[in-house]
Amino acid sequence: MSDAHLSERSPADRSEPIDLTMEPIRLGHPTADDEESTPRAARSRRWKVAMGAGLAVGLLGAAVFGTFGWRVAQQKDTDLTVRPEVAGLQQDDSERARSTADYLRSGFAASIALDRSLGVVYQDPTDARKSVLVFGGTTLLWQPERELDTLFEMMTDETGAVEGLREVPAGRLGGVMKCGTTSGEGGDFAVCGWADHGSVVMGMFPGRPVDAAGTLFRQIREGIQTRS
Repeated sequence: MSDAHLSERSPADRSEPIDLTMEPIRLGHPTADDEESTPRAARSRRWKVAMGAGLAVGLLGAAVFGTFGWRVAQQKDTDLTVRPEVAGLQQDDSERARSTADYLRSGFAASIALDRSLGVVYQDPTDARKSVLVFGGTTLLWQPERELDTLFEMMTDETGAVEGLREVPAGRLGGVMKCGTTSGEGGDFAVCGWADHGSVVMGMFPGRPVDAAGTLFRQIREGIQTRS
């Protein structure tokens, strides 16, 4: 490298560029558009995020409402028919059984507004002590599980606490089905109920544990419930 003063060097002697500053050189003055670009971009991003979130919530709400509406439409037109035989049981048509069935049906209909109601006692041909009492009816229910829970609470007031209440499989007809245990003159017995958007029915199962009662109740339901 030449020992000459910088001002005396020729261009050929300047083999390397001279670093005058580490800061970038900006020509001219910043404009108003430059100063506003960052806040404007931030506002634009926030607006896009808000719009995206709103759209996502709207689509989710529409999907939920659509599923709910489809379920109501599918279940609301329900019919319940007393069968002479169902799930291996036979209808008890004795005077005492008819009186019991009418009493249960009337009490149930007084607890909830029904379009049509039913009450029936079924005998188990293998054991007379295992008669099944079924009562309920059809109506449009917007919140089936809540209505069913309310009916269990009302039954608790009339017969004593329904203990161990739990959800059991409702089967191909859907809705919700629950079973528990309560006490009667003959000792503890299982009590079950189902509800969907078109019907709500309860059953009493003397001499049967909850699991067996739930299975039998599901079979009875599939035998007496139809949809238009």
